[in-house]
Amino acid sequence: MNSIALYVHVPCATFRHSRSREYGKTYPVPPPSTVYGMLLSLVGETDSQRHCGVRLAIAMLSQSQKSKILRKMRRFKASSLGDPRNTSPEHQEILTDIRFIVWVESSLESVNPTLVKRIEQAKANPATIKRFGCLYLGESNDLVNSVRLASERHLSQPKQWLVQDNTGSITLPYWVDHVGSRGTRWQRYSLEELECKTPPDSSWTVIQTE
Repeated sequence: MNSIALYVHVPCATFRHSRSREYGKTYPVPPPSTVYGMLLSLVGETDSQRHCGVRLAIAMLSQSQKSKILRKMRRFKASSLGDPRNTSPEHQEILTDIRFIVWVESSLESVNPTLVKRIEQAKANPATIKRFGCLYLGESNDLVNSVRLASERHLSQPKQWLVQDNTGSITLPYWVDHVGSRGTRWQRYSLEELECKTPPDSSWTVIQTE
């Protein structure tokens, strides 16, 4: 089996816009790179390049509401950890009630076991998975409430598909360079309401460094 569909629910999260500074804007939907990172964490993989070649398709089941909060951010401007100059207030956007289905397809992967096989193993026998920390989507406090195999009920719900669109209004990273930003890769998308249970061709994103 080369593909699997997972239902994911996150009560609240922020997908911080890559070019945000003092005002923490969020992307309206989870970027493919963020979803890929969550899947790696799910199976206990720490090498981000391990499953390059995997394909993801994302369909939103909810229209998340956006709020704005004021939080304390830490930026080190002085050598002393307790120096008040190291903390400052910042407005940040957050999304609530994030529900989506992600299809994972591994036919282009060159490693064995593939990510799909490892997800199946994690769901069937979680005691065999060696991982640390909580499962989150985005920032470390954006905890995942549920991730499970998508049921027929989930697949039958109305969806907004994240589809590749060169004229789309949503630009998202599908690969993030965490050492600087030169290697980050982007793709333009749009959200489309399509009455289909399986991903259309335009919804697939290949996770790759080039």
